[in-house]
Amino acid sequence: MNILIKAVRISGFRGLQNIEVELEKITVLTGMNNTGKTSFLKALQLALGYRQFVSQDDFFIQGSNVSEKIIIDLLIIPINPDGRQCDKFSGDWEILFTTDRIRMDDSEKSFVPLRTIIVFDQIKNSYKTQQFILQTWPEFEDKGSVFWFQTENGTEKHFRFDEVPFFYMDAQRDILEDIKLRTSYLGKMISKIEYSEKDIIEIEEQIKILNEKTVNSSDILSNIKTTLKGLDTAMDTTSEGVEITPFTKKIRDLNKGLSIYYTDKKESFSMEYHGMGTRSWSSLLTLKAFISLLNAKAEKDKSLFSPILAIEEPEAHIHPNAQRKLYEQINEIFGQKIIATHSPYIAASAELKQIRNFYKHEDDICCGKIKMDELEPEDIRKIERQVINTRGEIFFSKAIVFCEGETEEQALHMFAEHHFDKKPEGMGINFVGIGGNGNYLPFMRFAEGLNILWFIFSDAEGNVKNEVQKQFNECGCSRDEKDTIVFLDNGNNFEKQLISDGFSDEIKKAIIVLTDFKNKQHRQAKTEEINSCNDEEILKKITNNKTKHAPVIAEKIIESKKELPPKIIELFNIIQSFLGGKEVD
Repeated sequence: MNILIKAVRISGFRGLQNIEVELEKITVLTGMNNTGKTSFLKALQLALGYRQFVSQDDFFIQGSNVSEKIIIDLLIIPINPDGRQCDKFSGDWEILFTTDRIRMDDSEKSFVPLRTIIVFDQIKNSYKTQQFILQTWPEFEDKGSVFWFQTENGTEKHFRFDEVPFFYMDAQRDILEDIKLRTSYLGKMISKIEYSEKDIIEIEEQIKILNEKTVNSSDILSNIKTTLKGLDTAMDTTSEGVEITPFTKKIRDLNKGLSIYYTDKKESFSMEYHGMGTRSWSSLLTLKAFISLLNAKAEKDKSLFSPILAIEEPEAHIHPNAQRKLYEQINEIFGQKIIATHSPYIAASAELKQIRNFYKHEDDICCGKIKMDELEPEDIRKIERQVINTRGEIFFSKAIVFCEGETEEQALHMFAEHHFDKKPEGMGINFVGIGGNGNYLPFMRFAEGLNILWFIFSDAEGNVKNEVQKQFNECGCSRDEKDTIVFLDNGNNFEKQLISDGFSDEIKKAIIVLTDFKNKQHRQAKTEEINSCNDEEILKKITNNKTKHAPVIAEKIIESKKELPPKIIELFNIIQSFLGGKEVD
């Protein structure tokens, strides 16, 4: 694989009015339902020249206006074995693409810019596909009054290449259906099975012997065969009579009797008796086997081969631990892979640079990605270690609240469930402790890059406020600070703020719950001691183990029936205002 589809642009296709997606050797598409992930894969399928039925429903609709055409642009670049862009295509690829398709940018790097246009042909009453080689690769952003899709089409020229085949695996895959269809990847592999003439004769002779043995050894089958011979009396035929063949008679009919069994430590069961998870996974693995077969043939023939694979919801019907293993197996498949997923486990298995998040911005569908050049290696490790590896669900969040540590994270989750009267994860809200007030920036850039709504709930001790504001300004967030960050009162951390808001008694009750008592007398003495503590003494008691106390303190505050702390309510009302709906007091 020496080439890469680096960028895809789509205009006027289904819900995609105007979008650009940059791709890697393996790209994982995340985002909520109905944000265009499947439409993107289908558009890629159209652009790579494979016939597909197009209807009026495939054209972008906005109000009463329907797009006149579908435009899909692809940018193909040469890459090194490590996946980085290099200056020129190899000699073989240069011959395949030909010099009239290859362009050079200002830095003398080669690329191939392809355009597909689909319009309605009124004369033929059908949809017509045209392919062009662009003269250049225009800027995506609007420059004045000309968008990328309004630029000149360039030279009309066909560009379907057998050396760059496209494979689509949808979410409805099932190995049982694959067995039946000669057009499935499994069916195509079976159809390619070849035997020597000598082997065919020997195998079919053995099958004949096996069939005769099976019939002759069964009174029922022998009786059926003898009875069916009565057909000879009703037919003017010189046939040798009736045959019953429990097993496939001819090698060419091998696929008709094919069964696949999966065996555990004790029993062997046909795929028909397995669940959809095993059957879906098996179907994906047949694609892997098919690509491997084609790649081996290409290597043997010393020919070019760079497949493009689009895989929709690989996690379908598969339990979480298996999803991680499945991602590894997909990653091993030769070629460029684009995966659309709703699985936090699949998303968490990918590298940060491979994630593309589809989201709706006003009436448009857009694609966000993390700006890796703005992150230091240590920033990336922090995000992967503290969030991605354990909290993959944040890729699918509607809103993320970053806070300083685990104490706030636990308490805020409980307060949110009480405040909104529903679990926050059900609303798409996640709380993430970032491990210190100096660690916000990479997490801001993570959420900002993927266009996930984010907020900060921050202490205001010492110079903390200035440090957080500095990171906010570096992040370049499009929202105002007041709409994004809720600071506690000056000088307060989370526990001090709760005491300031009048929750000393609730904190004392939490300390009592978590205290180990030796006996009844010890309980009474310690309870009196704790209840007599002043605010400073209370803070001292919980400082060494704030994480342990946080959920119990939150529980006691909720049980008190008092209104939640004002800063907590302020945070939740800001979140609610962005997510839509009325404030909840």
